[in-house]
Amino acid sequence: MRAFPIDAKAVASLDRLLHEPARLSIVACLAVVDEADFVFLQAQTGMTGGNLSSHVKKLEQAGYITTSKEFQGSKPRTSFALTDEGREAFTGYLTSMRSLLGVLDGHASK
Repeated sequence: MRAFPIDAKAVASLDRLLHEPARLSIVACLAVVDEADFVFLQAQTGMTGGNLSSHVKKLEQAGYITTSKEFQGSKPRTSFALTDEGREAFTGYLTSMRSLLGVLDGHASK
């Protein structure tokens, strides 16, 4: 019997909070900027306002992002930033995925 090329436990240990595509897109956007406002994230991710709010809330509860609210003139502005914990989780997630994809890519080209 051939050895299975993937550690199934490693796949199962992926951060499920980040593995969800909508939340992954939010964190990926925040990983390359100091902060982003709600309108920017909504435009970048293509999510509805309610959907974005729901996913942002989960990321905030996990400690992955912070939210700040302010007024610009008379308009409210909500901004988000990745926390150190969120950045560390995202970096770990990327490392795990690169490793997994590297194994799969090497296996597929045989």
